[in-house]
Amino acid sequence: MISCRFRFIFLFSGAMMLSCIIEGQNWNFAKEKEGIKIYTCTEAGKDLKSYMGIADINAPAEKVFALIEDVNNTDWWDKNFSQIKILLYEKYKRARYYLVYNLPWPVTDRDLCVDVSVVYDSVSGGGRITATPLDGIIPEYPNLIRIKEYRQTWTVKPAGRNLTHVVLEGYIDPAGSIPEWITNMLITESPIKVITEIKQRMEKSTK
Repeated sequence: MISCRFRFIFLFSGAMMLSCIIEGQNWNFAKEKEGIKIYTCTEAGKDLKSYMGIADINAPAEKVFALIEDVNNTDWWDKNFSQIKILLYEKYKRARYYLVYNLPWPVTDRDLCVDVSVVYDSVSGGGRITATPLDGIIPEYPNLIRIKEYRQTWTVKPAGRNLTHVVLEGYIDPAGSIPEWITNMLITESPIKVITEIKQRMEKSTK
């Protein structure tokens, strides 16, 4: 499914203040599935909406954070990458990576170069991971469409003994010609899929 193919956009990000809240806009409830709540809000001057996924995971915060932060552990990422290239990784500090995403014909493949900064609280085990586009490192290729409008935030906080509160918030413009129903899925379905993957892995490992 095409919705599954976009899960890479949710893997790395962070910021304690949600952008729509900063701009004085309101989050609107979109849907809930398996305990994961999805909200959207209108981006000022944009046609697409921002998304926010919220969930509690039955696992210690430090383990949840470690899974999300480690860009060298990609076996749980989407399987439709034709290329994953780690450019830089400093544990609990920063990372850079480049992705090429294979989409079914006639949709043109996308690529994305990402700059990641990490803030980790060794006392609580939580923190935040911030991802933004990285320019000037990987050249743009004529057979790919470069994603340039992108941001993502993971905020991870302990919510009790072996319980972690996770917030995923961000915005992406896939650029170029994309059917509207695909962009709509990006906003609601993809956050659910990636958070569900984390929940399943973490909760299975703690049993």
